[in-house]
Amino acid sequence: MWLLPVYALLLALSTLTHEPDHAEDFEAWSRYVTTDVFVVSHVGASILGAGLGLVGVVCAMVLMLRGPAAGTALVATALTILGNVLFTSIFAAAAYAQPAIGRAFLAEMPGAERLYDDVYGAPLLTALALGAVTFVAGALLLGRAFARTDPSLRWAGWTYGASLVVFLIAGFTVSFLQPVAAAVACVAAVVVSLRLPTLAA
Repeated sequence: MWLLPVYALLLALSTLTHEPDHAEDFEAWSRYVTTDVFVVSHVGASILGAGLGLVGVVCAMVLMLRGPAAGTALVATALTILGNVLFTSIFAAAAYAQPAIGRAFLAEMPGAERLYDDVYGAPLLTALALGAVTFVAGALLLGRAFARTDPSLRWAGWTYGASLVVFLIAGFTVSFLQPVAAAVACVAAVVVSLRLPTLAA
């Protein structure tokens, strides 16, 4: 269960900085994505964090299987797994392809910008869209499952789900809100991790 707040904390840490807009300044973008901070953030926080978060979600589902929100918890877990797997493929593209593209550009190799466009083409954008839909649905349903399990989890459950949705939307709109939303999700997940195991005992 405690992997849920760890997951949310890693989301917050991984979004403290954001890459420059490649369309406006490809050189600045290249310098950012070739830093160790960028690689560690994506491999350690985004990819490993997603895996840890899924373990936490499955543990939460197991604890709710005998409660009033069993069905909701099952569906939420399935959608969360789908969403995080799809997003992990995108994090992997960022972690492994972007530094190579950035180094190629900084070394003045021709075609680096076109390679970026090729990597981030229709297949990746499709995975992003499907990942966003399943991630949002999974987060909201998991929050609903927490809230339905016991009145003492109502605010924490809805806060957890809603803050993850805000986290995702902020990534496409107001990026500086991402770590704030993830921190709120972390606090809510701590409350759930403290109370849910005792309710299921």
